[in-house]
Amino acid sequence: MRTDDFDYPLPEELIAQEPWPVRDECRLLVMDRESGALQDRIFKDIAEYVRPGDVFVVNETRVRPARLLGQKRGSGGAAEVFLLREVLGQTPHGNQSALWEVLVRPGKRLKPGSGAVVDIPDAQGQVALSVEVVDWVEGGQKGERIARLSTALPSLDEALHAAGKTPLPPYIKEYNGDMELYQTVYSRRESSAAAPTAGLHFTPALIEAVQVAGAQWRTVELEVGLDTFRVVDEEDPAAHAIHTEFYSVSPETAAVVNEARDAGGRVIAVGTTSVRSLESAAAETGRVRPVDREATSLYILPGYQFKAVDALITNFHVPRSTLMMLVSAFSSRENVMAAYRHAIEQRYRMLSFGDAMFIC
Repeated sequence: MRTDDFDYPLPEELIAQEPWPVRDECRLLVMDRESGALQDRIFKDIAEYVRPGDVFVVNETRVRPARLLGQKRGSGGAAEVFLLREVLGQTPHGNQSALWEVLVRPGKRLKPGSGAVVDIPDAQGQVALSVEVVDWVEGGQKGERIARLSTALPSLDEALHAAGKTPLPPYIKEYNGDMELYQTVYSRRESSAAAPTAGLHFTPALIEAVQVAGAQWRTVELEVGLDTFRVVDEEDPAAHAIHTEFYSVSPETAAVVNEARDAGGRVIAVGTTSVRSLESAAAETGRVRPVDREATSLYILPGYQFKAVDALITNFHVPRSTLMMLVSAFSSRENVMAAYRHAIEQRYRMLSFGDAMFIC
């Protein structure tokens, strides 16, 4: 197995630069997991594939305003800070200061020990937030730093919403529309650097239709990191260092998933992040345990035996990515690559704002 096995020619004009006008009216490519047989449908048709006793599991995380654009104090040079995750257990007291793992640009001028501080303005040009680079992240692979965020506003949350911007994937170049369309309609706590995009296609009416058809609707939370967009550079995908993310599975979700499987229902994961959450929480028997914000670095490659997930709703993924490998593991590389060739021939819209697949 080589990384090149998960490459495919992606026409740039098929990379969706904005969401479909109506969430659940985008296209849906349905693929039989075993045979690879394909059907071209519309996303809201997903309710027609529901069997009584199924359970849909979605990642309810929201994308935080993690992109901070400002100026280096003193020189006035432009700088960018990207929030990865809060450093739990090491944050200063109060809600006006905290330590975060971050990425910065320009990296050479924002090194720990240099006294570098970046001031982040709000829409009116007033400094809402200051970021001081204080240390390196131990074991970091991309120059991650520890930074102290502080504000004179009542809380950091208020400052982030005043000054921060919702990050979009690097292949979405000029979207200036409603950023709420890069959030799922069921999203809750802001804890991710990127959206669980398979869920973007659901509307409240479609969620209700799925439940009327006999499925249950349950949630997990996985804090999506930037590495979700990262391609694999190594020739051997097994040599790639998979990213670590934090996930939670509530006792209620674990119980419903286990009961559904015991009764012969299917567990339908909405998105690869839901897959990684459920599979990380599953024993070899398939029983899913409750989890309260544990780390997972589960790397799913072809040959992996799925324990908890029976069907998958997902978007089309970047060539040579770990997500291409995950969906190939869920069916087969041959089936998935044939489906992608079909999607490109039929001019499906690709990647985060694009159309969807249902592998069942």
